[in-house]
Order: sequence, then C-alpha cells, then structure tokens
Amino acid sequence: MSKRAEQLKGIGKYLVVLIVIAFISTLFPNNARFKYQFERGATWSYDDLVAPFNFPIKKSDEEIALDRTARQAALTPFYEMNLEVAKQQKRAFEENFKAQLEAERANSQFEEVFKQPNRYINYGWRLLDRIYNRGVILLNSKHKGQGNDFVVNVVRGDEIQLQTLGNLLSLDDASNMLSDSLPYSSLREPEFLLPILEQSITHNVQYSQSRTEQLQEDIPETKGQVEKGELIVTEEGIITDDIYEKLVSFRDAYEVEITKQRSSVGIFIGYFLLTSLIIGVFLLYIQQFSKDQLKQFNRFVFIFIWFVIYSYLVYIVESINALSAYMLPFCIVPIVVKHFYDSRLALFTHIIVILIASFLSSLGYEFTFVQIIAGIVAVLGNVNSRDLTQFFYSIGLIFVAYLLTFVGLRLIQEGTLDQFNYRIIAGILVNVFLILLAQPLIPLLGRIFGFTSASTLLELEDLNKPLLRKLATTAPGTFQHSLQVANLAEEAARAVGADHLLVKVAALYHDIGKTLQPTYFIENQNGENPHKQLTPLESAKIIIDHVVEGEKMAKKSRLPKVVTNFITTHHGTTRVEYFYRKHLEANPESGEEAVFRYPGPKPTSKEQSILMIADSVEAACKSLKNPTGKDIDDMIEKIINGKLKSGQLEHSALTFGDLEACRVVFKNMLRSIHHVRVEYPKEQEVKKLE
Repeated sequence: MSKRAEQLKGIGKYLVVLIVIAFISTLFPNNARFKYQFERGATWSYDDLVAPFNFPIKKSDEEIALDRTARQAALTPFYEMNLEVAKQQKRAFEENFKAQLEAERANSQFEEVFKQPNRYINYGWRLLDRIYNRGVILLNSKHKGQGNDFVVNVVRGDEIQLQTLGNLLSLDDASNMLSDSLPYSSLREPEFLLPILEQSITHNVQYSQSRTEQLQEDIPETKGQVEKGELIVTEEGIITDDIYEKLVSFRDAYEVEITKQRSSVGIFIGYFLLTSLIIGVFLLYIQQFSKDQLKQFNRFVFIFIWFVIYSYLVYIVESINALSAYMLPFCIVPIVVKHFYDSRLALFTHIIVILIASFLSSLGYEFTFVQIIAGIVAVLGNVNSRDLTQFFYSIGLIFVAYLLTFVGLRLIQEGTLDQFNYRIIAGILVNVFLILLAQPLIPLLGRIFGFTSASTLLELEDLNKPLLRKLATTAPGTFQHSLQVANLAEEAARAVGADHLLVKVAALYHDIGKTLQPTYFIENQNGENPHKQLTPLESAKIIIDHVVEGEKMAKKSRLPKVVTNFITTHHGTTRVEYFYRKHLEANPESGEEAVFRYPGPKPTSKEQSILMIADSVEAACKSLKNPTGKDIDDMIEKIINGKLKSGQLEHSALTFGDLEACRVVFKNMLRSIHHVRVEYPKEQEVKKLE
C-alpha cells in the first residue's frame, strides 16, 4: 500500500472516531444528572441532605394503582348524547311519511292524512323530539342489570347531567311511548304514523369509553410537599419507605430544577469530554495491545460500530417507560468480537460499551456491575457458535451469572428477597434469549465486513466443493497430498494454539493451481515424465505457475482472502531447486536465479508458516523409500533448518518453542503415516553390530 493510501486510511480512522464520539454525545440527556445513589432500606452514605427548593412528594406506582382502583369502584360512567341523531331521524321520518302517503294514494283510506299531511308530519316531529330529548340509551354490557337507580353522566353538548337509567329510554320504552301517545292525540287517523315513527327510533345515547377512562387517569400523582430547608435524610440514616419516596421525588425535581439553572451546552460538553475520554482510553489500548488486529480499516470500523449500535439501543429503551436496559443483549458484543479477534480485545470492547451505556441509562452502578460480570463470563465461557451444545451451555452460564450477581446485590442492599424485582429478571430472560442471535450474526457480519468466520471455513472444508472436486478428479495425487498436509498442519496448529480450522482448510486449497497441468507434478505422474521434453526454465515456470494460477482460481471462486494468502505464501520465495541446479549444469555462468524463485510473499502468521513446513516435510518424506524413524526425523530437521537458513520464516509469528512443538507433531505423525516400527534398544544394538 502506498504512503498516500496509508495516510488516507489513518485520516479515515480519526474521522470514524470523531463521528462516533459526536453521535454518542448527542444521545445523552440535556438535563443534569442526580449525584446521589440510594436504595430502599440501605444507609445514606452522604452528608445530611437538606432540600434546596420546594418540591412535591410523588406517590408510588402502588399508591396510584390503589387510587385508580378506588376511583374506578366509585366511578360514574359517561354516556354521550349524539344530537345529530334526532335531526337525521326526523328527516328520515319525513321521507318515509311521503313515500308511505304516495303508496296509499290509490286507496280510499286515510282521507284526513291526505288533506292535512303537514299536521301529521309536525306531530311526528314533536313526538320524536320528546323521545330523543329524553334519550334512547344503548347500555354498555358492564352496566346491564344495574337497575333504574343506577346513575350515569349524560353529556349533552357542553353540559353534563347526572341521570338515572330510569329517566332514560330503551328501544322498547320508546316504542311503548309511541303506542301510548298516539291514541290520545287529536289526530283522527294516528295509526298511519305508528309504523313510520317506529322505523325512526334508534339509540342516541351511547357509552363514552374515552371520557370514562380520562376520569380514571385524572388521579393526583403527588401527596404533600417538601419545603425548602427541610431535612430529607441524615448522614448514616436508614432510608425508610417515606424517606425513599422523598429522595425519588427530589431526584426527579433536581434534574428539572438544576437543568433550568444550568446551560445545556455545558452539560453537552461534559458528556462529550467523558465520551472522548472513554474512547481515548480504548484507542490507547488498541495502540498498546491490538494495533495489528485493527490495522485494516474495515476491522477498525467493525469494533467502533458496536459503540454506536448499543448507545442508540439504550437511548431508545430509556425513552420507552415499559422497557428496561436489562433487556438488551450486551453479551453479544464479547461473543462476536472474540470470534474475530482475541479475548482481551473482546472484553475491553465490552467494558467500553457498558461504560457508555451506563451514562445513557438511569439504572446506576448496579446495572454497570451486572453487565461487566456477565461480559467476563461470556469471554471466559468459550462460547462456540460451531458447537450448539457448548453454545447453549455457555448461554446458560451467562444467565446464571446475571441471576447470581443480581441476587447478591439485592441481598447486600436490602438483606432480603421479599421485594425481589421480577421485572428485571424478566428483562434478563429476554436479554439471554436475544444473545442467541450471536450465532447467525457471526457469519452475517463476517460477510459484511470481509471476515472469515468458522462457519464459512466449515463450508469450505466440504470435499464436494467445486474446486476440491476438480482437484480430486484431475490431480488425485495432489489431492491426497493436500489431505495429508491438512492433517499434519491441523495437529501442529493445535499444538501451538493457532487457528487449526483455518490452516486445515487452507491446506486443502493450497495446491489447486496444479489442476491446470497436473501431469507436470510428480505425485500425479503414472508414465513418462513430461519435463524431459522441456528446458529447466520452462519446467520451473510451470512449477511456479501453480501458485500464480492457484491465486487466480481462488479469486475467481471468491475464496476468502485469508485462505487465498496461503496459496501465495506456502512456498514463500524459495527456489525450484531441482530445475535450478539442472539449469546451472548446462549454463554455469547463468545469472537467471530470480526466475527460479516463487513470487512469494513469505509467510507472516503462525498458520501460514505451519502450512509451508507441513507441505515441504510431507512431500519430502513421501520421496523416501522404506524410511526408518531416523530417516524421517532427519528429513524433517533438514527441511525446517533449511527454511530457517533461507529466511523463509523471518516474518513468521512462530516462536522457537512453537517450532519445536511442530517438529514433535510432524515426526510422530509421519512415522505413523509411513508405518515405521519403533526401534527398541536391542534392535539398535544388533544394527550396530552388523
């Protein structure tokens, strides 16, 4: 990468940090934070607290609930009279009257109605007015069977009147009123009106749930007041229920009152400084211990995006009273980060997330302590997304850690579990359930950020993958060689604590370039060696090209870059020695040594170094005829020493201790593969005599 690109990448990282700090700072509340921590039944650990201003004492949720229950029991429900119903039904009556009159025109009946229709219409209107002014009620199911003395509020426009059910009409009452009134009218033919009027009767008084509920909600939330200068609690005093209520009320009033007196800009600057400090400490940690892990821009962004996500989630949860920050699955952070990085960075990232969340949350130090303990268990619990049994076992451990920590804090604060907060336990259960999302998140985030997850490697390990099938069918000897190298490299990686799955998968693909011209590689030859027809230069080019072409095939098949890197590094910059020496025999003065070298680069990780050695020792030991254990050991020593002397391991992360562990693994496994018998002392003595 050019110097210019490095500078741009560095600027991009600083920009990411500034954006993260600025975004998180905007989420913090713009009001002052209460500076005391307290719990019911605990000891007040501060100086005497005197009220600096007047504030009301808030009722507890239980008291408000009791008041609401009492209000509901004595509640007079609201019914609303719809004044438009009478107007609509009178118009409908007139239309029905005229229609009925037209239908009766051919008959000789109702002569007076034909002569004086307006008189009958006016009478019908007056009768409907009487009925609808009194009110035709649609009784709510809750109030049926209450009797005529049951009192309701009837809303008539802007007026509210208390009335008993006996003063209101049901549909049957209204119909009876019509039947009783018409015979005593001065009309000669009232029977003409009865069916038409009955059609015009409907409910105009209905239950108003909104008004009734509003009355239930209009309950005072305070009970008395603390005056300025009044002593709230003494130093070392016990926080009783009454004092606790005053402290809660004082805290809420304090944050409002002090905010009025202080500048919101100053509060924002305070939060900005604290956020900058926390992120700054994290950057120092990266510089000291994880610089290489976060060298790539995408890996850097991956870590910082967790701070943004969880800050925003806490902000959302805090704005919804029904939710609690205990519901958020904070342990997803160390689980996922540990999968792609090391345990130390995973834990440190989790701690930074919790510190930021603690400023955004109103839950206090208890929340911070519980979440940090759970995060430590998540890191130490070895959560393995590939092993479902281990995964669920680890999730169970996290839940136990949450539960025990919370119970311990309750006992310290109150000395009893009588007032156990089951709402928090429910939130923790939701939290632990959501941690299960870590399993699908790992491969998803791996694809988004260009990481190679274990699940991706497990997919690539399938021997039915197209590249491996092609290798098995076109270059079977190379395929068997790759399988043996994979077994050797995997066990060596286990011995030194390297990523054994990665090196195993890489070993399966490291020689895929040989599929283009398989017969030019000795493990695939059954007849005449085709190199006899070529010059050493041509032969060397074909041999070297299996690395170059293998890289192209890997990129075309979209193999992860971390796997493709093994293809280019498994020979490093070594020489194709056999053909180089043949070339020198024919051309002693040749200066073309560079064309006989692989393009490299040299391996830089433990895994790449292990694969390079495993590839060489497997091929070299296979060339031995009827080897003894000593022959194999000597060959392995020769190969490893040759790699060291030629500088192929100079950038490797392998220590001398790691190299020694790899020697032991390779010797034991290759002895077993070549069926070498153990040489007992007596046998060795006989050989010496011979």
